[in-house]
Amino acid sequence: MHSYLIELASLMAIFAFAIVSPGADLAMVMRQSLVQGRRAAVITSFGIGAALMVHVSYTILGLGLIISQSIYLFNIVKWCGVAYLVYIGIKALRAGKADLSAEAVKAGGETKVVQSALRAFGLGFLANALNPKAVFFFLSIFSTVVSAHTPIAVKFGYGLVMATCLIAWFVGVSLFMTTPRMRAAFSRASQWIDRTSGLVFIALGIKLATEKAH
Repeated sequence: MHSYLIELASLMAIFAFAIVSPGADLAMVMRQSLVQGRRAAVITSFGIGAALMVHVSYTILGLGLIISQSIYLFNIVKWCGVAYLVYIGIKALRAGKADLSAEAVKAGGETKVVQSALRAFGLGFLANALNPKAVFFFLSIFSTVVSAHTPIAVKFGYGLVMATCLIAWFVGVSLFMTTPRMRAAFSRASQWIDRTSGLVFIALGIKLATEKAH
């Protein structure tokens, strides 16, 4: 038990730096918070956390090593990620102006036009699931920090702890970004928020397209 706690603490120390670093998932949650409201942003956060368990699962089962060693499989994941980021970037650029005024905001920071829970969840899930960097990240930390003799059930437990922390982090971001003060600050700039986030998503897609498997 003591060794498992040490492994988990080591994993979380590394993971803490990863979850706060800017990326497509953070950009997604911020856009959801400012444009779609608190409910959509929180659900998107759960989608991101669920996708993390996908990465953890294939890493534990050994598929991560296969993907990392196969240029063909890596490129499939990479180009799916590129296509998705560019797609949501273009959608954001083409979006009309959203009403974020106080009259349009319900209790809890939600807008009148409610995004479906499935779509909000899917946006977060795909933003994280189609990130090929995660293949190498989880493969590297599990192979260097976690013992090969650690039971699979315990490894999945590590993944659940990381997923929970990831969800908590992005829910916190969602709550902060949807406070009345933050909503008021961005109420007149909704269209520019969409345009900026659209450019960010496209830039992330281009950056991902130029990266190669290591």
